[in-house]
Amino acid sequence: MSTDIKSKIEALSQELEVHNYNYYVKSAPTISDYEFDQKLKELEQLETEYPEYASPNSPTKRVGGDITKKFNTIPHEYKMLSLSNTYSKEEIIDFETRVKKLIDGPITFVCELKYDGVAIGIKYVNGELNRALTRGDGEKGEEVTANVRTIRTIPLKLPKGDYPEDFEIRGEIYLSKQAFAKLNESRLAKGEVAYMNPRNTASGTLKLQDSSIVAERGLDCFLYGLYSKDQIVDSHYDSILKAQEWGFKIPKPENRFIAKCSSIEEVMNFINHWDQERKNLDFEIDGIVIKVDSYEKQENLGFTSKFPRWAIAYKFKAENVSTILEEVTYQVGRTGAVTPVANLRPVLLAGTTVKRASLHNEDQINKLDLHIGDSVYVEKGGEIIPKITGVQIEARSNTALKVVFTDTCPNCNSLLVKKAGEAQHYCPNHVGCPPQLKGKIEHFIGRKAMDIDGLGVETVDQLFEEELIKNYADLYELKFEDIVDLERMGKRSAQNLIDGVEASKQMPFERLLFGLGIRYVGETVAKKLAKHAKSIDKLIGASFEELIAIDEIGEKIAESIIDFFGIQENVEIVQRLKEYGLKTEVEEKAASEINDVLQGKSFVVSGVFEEFSRNELKDKIEALGGKNVGSISSKTDFVLAGDKMGPSKKEKAEKLGIKIISEREFIEMIS
Repeated sequence: MSTDIKSKIEALSQELEVHNYNYYVKSAPTISDYEFDQKLKELEQLETEYPEYASPNSPTKRVGGDITKKFNTIPHEYKMLSLSNTYSKEEIIDFETRVKKLIDGPITFVCELKYDGVAIGIKYVNGELNRALTRGDGEKGEEVTANVRTIRTIPLKLPKGDYPEDFEIRGEIYLSKQAFAKLNESRLAKGEVAYMNPRNTASGTLKLQDSSIVAERGLDCFLYGLYSKDQIVDSHYDSILKAQEWGFKIPKPENRFIAKCSSIEEVMNFINHWDQERKNLDFEIDGIVIKVDSYEKQENLGFTSKFPRWAIAYKFKAENVSTILEEVTYQVGRTGAVTPVANLRPVLLAGTTVKRASLHNEDQINKLDLHIGDSVYVEKGGEIIPKITGVQIEARSNTALKVVFTDTCPNCNSLLVKKAGEAQHYCPNHVGCPPQLKGKIEHFIGRKAMDIDGLGVETVDQLFEEELIKNYADLYELKFEDIVDLERMGKRSAQNLIDGVEASKQMPFERLLFGLGIRYVGETVAKKLAKHAKSIDKLIGASFEELIAIDEIGEKIAESIIDFFGIQENVEIVQRLKEYGLKTEVEEKAASEINDVLQGKSFVVSGVFEEFSRNELKDKIEALGGKNVGSISSKTDFVLAGDKMGPSKKEKAEKLGIKIISEREFIEMIS
């Protein structure tokens, strides 16, 4: 009897998933809504009576009901990198030129719509939805699995297919214009305030605690990026078609939502077509994404520290509106940089109310010739950050006062300084200017630096105002009894903060180095400095000549490091961190792994390998002092060749007399 019930539940679930796919993805239903609802009720009844046979991916989960008190933050298996943006077609041509310089042979590009929604990564294990993560900061995302299960175009269980046992598919969750209008009609009928735009509404909906409300709102999704340890196909375009075979809703080629392009002219035609036609879509797009199609060529092109070199996003021209400049105020960042901010008469722009816009620096103010009371044109740079793009000079009052950049810090009244050749003004009071001090602490505790759990921006403000901390070294002197009685703290939060600070002492040296907030020292530079200097003491004592001799360390970075450690207060703070037990040098185990056996040698890695993936080989080359390059030139030292290496690469290497080595020869080289 139990076997029969289990089989019936499984069969009914599978049938409902097929009907769901036919209705929501193919738009070709094979049964009536009434019949579907009756079958769903039958399944609900069976699962209620026999809960031991109910699956977390049952079609009944589509209606929601799970309550999520907290969205857990989980590391991505594959980083969710953002793309570099451009608003210029000339830069698209430059992108193609760069790619062709680095890659041999003909190149096929894939053009896709850039959906204005929420990026999502969905993991499947054995054909079943396992978890869903938002982009977050690219390295970690928030788990929103219960809410994603309610989206009817996302399969909970895949039919039999040739998919890997474990893979991830990525895409964009959005709210259609029709669903957005319907939602606002409902809100207005209840006397509630209408939502401003579909994108923000989709993002907010995905973070609701009650998944039954999410189910009612009608979120949708296009899925278009496959990630797996197994190589499924050879190109991005083919991977999208493969995802369609498995039952995913993809951007269909027949709708021209995606297209292969063999020339820059075809790319431009795709961009121009959708710049005109986007208003006819039932969902919002804000640009076009252009990618190199071949996975092998993507691997060879690689990444910068922030973006893939094989893709770029073209953004459509932003909407702009006119409003009044009421005042200019100033903000001070953690480095002391002073940024002017335009305070505007509130105006609706691209679905949100804009009250402020960045003016960047004094040069920008002078270029615009801004006066208080001016009618100004405002647009959203990247559809996110508002900026002033022009002034209606003919509408200016004769009594309007010209905006003159401040000569003192708005927070501590110190006289501002401006270095020759730089556009930014700085407050030099690095030890007494509150926003600088708080900004440095906020940077220090960030995810990519010391990643201190239980400590956020609001808590930093509170600790600073209570005079419990004045710099990031003070965090390591905090005691439970110092903070437990603070407003909104409590015993549990206080203990979490103390534990988080203690745990941060285990962060590696390069994370601490990044966390110090030295100007121009980002994550990548911090790693290179740590690898070379091996300790904070050696870095403090390094000369300008020693610093610029380090690979990729230029004059500006070297000067910034010397300036930072030339301030006695900074050296004292670092010494305190050392005394508190933070890692101020590369650990012995890590140091023993760092040798320069490949120092100064450049490699092109191409093909498929047996013992290591291409990325693992590239990481090993960098760890041992070598350099990965995207294409073969006379300056290349070695070509590390695997199976299926392109014949054009082999021919070019032989022509230039560059040594081609196998995976086994490489392993022997570094042993």
